[in-house]
Amino acid sequence: MKTDDASLQVLAADVGQRLKAAGLKLAAAESCTGGWIGKALTDVAGSSAWFERGFITYSDEAKVAMLGVQPGALKAHGAVSEPVAREMAAGAADWSQAQVAVAVTGIAGPDGGSADKPVGTVWIGWRWADGKVSSRHFLFKGDRESIRRQSVLAALEGLKAGLES
Repeated sequence: MKTDDASLQVLAADVGQRLKAAGLKLAAAESCTGGWIGKALTDVAGSSAWFERGFITYSDEAKVAMLGVQPGALKAHGAVSEPVAREMAAGAADWSQAQVAVAVTGIAGPDGGSADKPVGTVWIGWRWADGKVSSRHFLFKGDRESIRRQSVLAALEGLKAGLES
């Protein structure tokens, strides 16, 4: 899957319109995307009306300190896992003024993969205004930039879909 920045901008603007119409604020917790979700969202003029803050929590220590991820979850499942993505999303909402949050953790490569978690493994978590948390696993193909871009796109698509329902 290849996408360009224009499609990210259109999607980010759509997410922003939905958040604004619902009177909701969004927080993002990012690991492998390194702030790219926040960049895509804040590229939209007027995003201060609905984007509350971003957390770049690249290290395990940052996930614990900034988002309240449980060290036991990191030890038992690793940073790139469903439980950690879900805790990151919940923590981003809980530790901000946002009602909605998105979190991404993954292995963008080119190194760091394993048989169980190859390069391209990404978990995305979403925390919704009703307090429910959802998550999804992805296995993206491509180089580091492509995997990161696909992660941003999937995170925004998930937000759009969740805000529609």
